[in-house]
Amino acid sequence: MALSEIIGHEKQLAVLLAALAQQRLHHAYLFVGAEGVGKRTVALSLARVIHCSEKSGDFCGQCVNCERIQDGNHPDVRVIAPLPDKKEISILQIREIEKELNFRSFSGGKKIAIIDPATLMNLASQNALLKTLEEPPQDSVLILIAPNVGGLLPTLRSRCLRLSFSPLRRDLLAGFLTTKGMNPETANFIAAISGGSPGAAVNIDIEDARERRQFWSGMLSDLKAGRYRTATEAAEMLASNKEETAQFLQWAETWYRDLLVRRVTQNAGGIVNIDQLEQIEEHAAQSEVEHLLSLLEQTSAASAQIQRNFNRRMVLESLFFAVVGARS
Repeated sequence: MALSEIIGHEKQLAVLLAALAQQRLHHAYLFVGAEGVGKRTVALSLARVIHCSEKSGDFCGQCVNCERIQDGNHPDVRVIAPLPDKKEISILQIREIEKELNFRSFSGGKKIAIIDPATLMNLASQNALLKTLEEPPQDSVLILIAPNVGGLLPTLRSRCLRLSFSPLRRDLLAGFLTTKGMNPETANFIAAISGGSPGAAVNIDIEDARERRQFWSGMLSDLKAGRYRTATEAAEMLASNKEETAQFLQWAETWYRDLLVRRVTQNAGGIVNIDQLEQIEEHAAQSEVEHLLSLLEQTSAASAQIQRNFNRRMVLESLFFAVVGARS
């Protein structure tokens, strides 16, 4: 798939393609958007365009440079993530990248560093990166990828050209899934529950997804006013696994959004959890708009805290206490 063939993100791709055509790429970009919407795909595709031997304004996908970038072993393109068994991107990793960006390019193109996710840089790492952003090495491009900007220093954000990536429209994603051989009904369901994320959509186990979502919605339904013990038990159970905690919070955001949409509009248009419409209608009718807005905001904040490795049980307990009516 060429850069020009990526589904969605038309405005973001237009910005990058215009900069490539005019040879005016910015020295640092900040790609912001939900997990799996295509930020990393775009970043690596941009790297392939820059280094492609065909020099056609896009990438061929077949030359040595394209293949090496695809395989993750091109000497001029580095992807930085936390080291195995580490929770953060260390200052040593950032200093190593700073040195590499100053080296001469092996292929004659630009030196490219992709930091993903940038929100896992600790404070010392971010401060170290500022020096590179303030005095960028010649012929280098730095791309920071993040689900949100909350964990990044304002001084760091201000030195990057920000491109925001939104979830794909349901019809676009469903169409993409049908080209992969999925039947239209299943494709529409997967497109809805994946939150517009192609990365999530292609990896969803349908039956497992149904079971998990039914369990989670039942758990939230049990969190009625004053049931603090139930809230504590639910938090303790979910907190045992970080991945499940993150998946639950991502889903919970769609749940409270759906309740809010149904409560305000009184119709099912735009509902994500289309397989749980009956439960959504019931809960929406019993909920106040202000409370749903507050829960949606707190769920989003909890998701960001989990990514920053806050104590999972405490984060979930705080959220669930808000659901049952407690105030911290």
